[in-house]
Amino acid sequence: MKFKKVKDFGIIFKKAAASWWQRDPFRQGAVIAYYTIFALPGLLVVAISIAGYFFGNEVVSGELHQQISNTIDTNTADSVQRLLERSMETEDSSWATILGFATILIGATTVFAQFQKSLNEIWEVEPEAQKAGIWPLIKTRLFSFGLIITIGFLLLISLILSSFLSAFGSWIRENWSDHLLTVIELAHFAFSLGIITLLFALMMKALPDAKIRWRTVWIGAFMTALLFVVGEFALGLYFGNTDPGSGYGPAGSVILLLLWTSYSSMIVFLGAEFTKAYSDHHYGKSVPDEHAKEKSK
Repeated sequence: MKFKKVKDFGIIFKKAAASWWQRDPFRQGAVIAYYTIFALPGLLVVAISIAGYFFGNEVVSGELHQQISNTIDTNTADSVQRLLERSMETEDSSWATILGFATILIGATTVFAQFQKSLNEIWEVEPEAQKAGIWPLIKTRLFSFGLIITIGFLLLISLILSSFLSAFGSWIRENWSDHLLTVIELAHFAFSLGIITLLFALMMKALPDAKIRWRTVWIGAFMTALLFVVGEFALGLYFGNTDPGSGYGPAGSVILLLLWTSYSSMIVFLGAEFTKAYSDHHYGKSVPDEHAKEKSK
């Protein structure tokens, strides 16, 4: 039985990797990276504003700076910090504030709209032709905005539990053996993996216009989270040892951010391909939802 499961996993992953490569992951990653650069201020402002309501914007921004420094480098973290500070500055004019918020909303939701399009390609479905008008576009944007708010709440939960584990770890270090600290670090890793899995599960269930079983969603999201964590570790080693942005001068931070977003998106799409291959292997061809149809060849 165990051998059969391992064999099935190998077949599924091989099929997923072949399909992923056939869809040109470099193009998909580049598209997401392009949209993310313009949407980054909006994504950060909304997510940090939600978590910052409870912790304060400075605390949340500091945590974000630390995470980017660990993943990419300090210069990129500084650039993102300055970008965030400019985006959160309050304008004197109420009209300027409204216009700024609208720009943030459009930019932030565009990334999720593009993710939805790419995931629909993977699941081989497409939305039904809709009547002309602005309402379908507004619904799509509001749905994407809802996902951004969800990310903000996940960030809030992550900060709360991370703060607790860090404080508990410091107490353990002062009063008990360092061996127990390893247990805390493992708990922190497991918690982070769980948050990432939950985020991918929400994306994979909500974004594609296909009917996907929750069992498939959770297995695919967990696999995607594992790939993402391993990929982030590999990217950290790559950026730390090669510094690919050094040859671009002042634009180096932007280049690193583009590379990180592109490679990370490619990893996520590989996880989505695995989810699709798993679904096909166990349940047959995927079915479009009520407002979609099979993608025309």
